[in-house]
Amino acid sequence: MSIWFFRAFVILACPAIVYFQITRSVKGAALGLAVGALIVIFEMLIAGINLLTMISGILGASVGIIVAKLLDYTVFQIGNEALYSAWDKYAVLRYFALGILGMIIAVRKFPEFDDLDKDILKMGKRRGADMKLLDTSAIIDGRVIDISETKFLSGTLVVPRFVLNELHRLADSQDSLKRARGRRGLDILARLQENPDVPVKILDKDVADIPDVDGKIVRLARDMGAKVITTDFNMNKMAALESVVCLNVNDLGTALKPVVLPGESMSLFVMKEGKEREQGIAYLDDGTMVVIEDGRKHIGKRVEVGVTSILQTSAGRMIFAKSRGEKAA
Repeated sequence: MSIWFFRAFVILACPAIVYFQITRSVKGAALGLAVGALIVIFEMLIAGINLLTMISGILGASVGIIVAKLLDYTVFQIGNEALYSAWDKYAVLRYFALGILGMIIAVRKFPEFDDLDKDILKMGKRRGADMKLLDTSAIIDGRVIDISETKFLSGTLVVPRFVLNELHRLADSQDSLKRARGRRGLDILARLQENPDVPVKILDKDVADIPDVDGKIVRLARDMGAKVITTDFNMNKMAALESVVCLNVNDLGTALKPVVLPGESMSLFVMKEGKEREQGIAYLDDGTMVVIEDGRKHIGKRVEVGVTSILQTSAGRMIFAKSRGEKAA
């Protein structure tokens, strides 16, 4: 309702200004009334227009007028008076046409700015840049910092805006565990941005037709020709379906674990019993679980074991061994 009071004020103020400040005549008041009405009509027209679209239209029209000026100068420099006279005859039409054309081009092409990031990143890909999209799990995990600091990680790390928004949602969660994970993710991202050797780019590009964040990341990586860094095993499967290369930090950690071969002997501390009868459970220094046959009776003691087999999966590595007796003190 207040907007209509404002419009009424403008319509009444304009003729009042003309009548009391310029000319005390009916024609002057009518002219002021017409100006006020035009202002209100213009305000109603632009109410539904996006501000950035308006700015781009004004800039486009300005560029069109500048181009018209440059054409005038070019024709004037030719030095043909008859040509310039004919050219100057259509000056108003020329300025109007080029101004409108510039505005139309700017307004029509403005939505394509949304795809500009993707196009630039594709150009970078063709120049040899290696782009990698970070998902939420990889950021929260934090090991990507250590990998980047050792110079094994090259290219540009890309964090989509919707991943950053998810971290903010987690950081503001009522659940203490989710809140801690979200804040850790934001801290890790801040540390990544401080590393001058690996550039980090926040990408303002969304995939509106896909609701879940993982699906958005995979689709975006496919469109950009990028790789995905994650610690989520399900992301590997999803990326494989879309023919996207997925770099799982857990797989890298598994590949870098010390090599243990069947037949080797080692000394381990048996911590607890296993699922099967007479089994004992021990762990290597890197956290790898060792299942020891006949190890249940040695719980709480250090024993010599011989490796019998190794089970390697994407979820980690499991070693099976057999007890050779307690280690002498």
